[in-house]
Amino acid sequence: MAANKSVLFLPGDGIGAEVAAEVKKVIDWMGDNRALEFDVTDGLIGGTAYDQTGSPLPRETIEAAHAADAVLLGAVGGPKWETLPFEDQPERGLLGIRKEMGLFANLRPALVFDALADASTLKYDVVAGLDIMILRELSSGIYFGEPRGIEDLGGDRRRGYNTLTYTSDEVRRIGEVAFDLAAKRNKRVCSIDKANVLQATVMWREEMIKVGERHPDIELSHMYVDNAAMQLVRNPKQFDVVVTTNMFGDILSDCAAMLTGSLGMLPSASLGEPDESGNRPALYEPVHGSAPDIAGQGIANPLAMILSFSMMLRYSFDLAGEADAVDAAVEAVLAKGLRTGDIMEDGKTRVSTEEMGAAVLAELSAAA
Repeated sequence: MAANKSVLFLPGDGIGAEVAAEVKKVIDWMGDNRALEFDVTDGLIGGTAYDQTGSPLPRETIEAAHAADAVLLGAVGGPKWETLPFEDQPERGLLGIRKEMGLFANLRPALVFDALADASTLKYDVVAGLDIMILRELSSGIYFGEPRGIEDLGGDRRRGYNTLTYTSDEVRRIGEVAFDLAAKRNKRVCSIDKANVLQATVMWREEMIKVGERHPDIELSHMYVDNAAMQLVRNPKQFDVVVTTNMFGDILSDCAAMLTGSLGMLPSASLGEPDESGNRPALYEPVHGSAPDIAGQGIANPLAMILSFSMMLRYSFDLAGEADAVDAAVEAVLAKGLRTGDIMEDGKTRVSTEEMGAAVLAELSAAA
């Protein structure tokens, strides 16, 4: 099978370049062994971009992102740039590219590999075999609603305010993504809201029900966010696809991430509206940050970045077989006891970033 897809690589800051280098080796392996040819272009984002261009999101990067079939990003940020003006800080580059690409659906899987089940702070039988998807609405809600601000009430009194707002169209489009995901998984969607208190999420629930009526083969349930937080640590395997608002998703996805034992293992995807041909703008990135304290030491965990590439294969290029092969290679490496420092356990073998990447390639070759 031949694929001629373009990928924009944005290594970013900190450990981004180190983990991105290991993904490029996997891409080369796909070209040599699966006849999957990708046109890979490097670009700048974050603090590194600011150092070279004076902007955390150069115009050239925006244009390249629009031209690419998918974007793979490493990480942004670090103490080096913390004193920059707000608009020039590395994180503005990440938020800016999400806005420029129209990305509204953030996919955060919480997947526990058998070999890492003991790394979670929860009991083994609670997390072993866990495989859920948190779907967060990314471009609206309380983080973007107007009016917002801090008001001087006189004297030493002030009032801070933000607005939680959604339109029916915004709810329906994230709902459609949720149901499409569930159709490829276990056909269950749980919509998280606070409809007993917040009118905006009363509307959210009503619109989700309408979307559900168009997908009668998918089971739809609803849960209040406070109960959902409790259930995630009590019985997480009751969930399949979880869809929720921007703020609730921000909180719950981090909660779900820690069920797996390490942020260094988790990929993510952010998707936009499909065009007339059905192609979606998409950006893939590991959940971990730039980890400036270990940057340049060759000890970062590249697996989240490799798994982000697996998500790219699956969701942007419809290459489920190749994505499964990457996932299986990662699982095999972990089963053999190889660990970077962030997931190190007694009795396991500590390896470098490059050694972990080489081990994944070896497993891919062994299974080919």
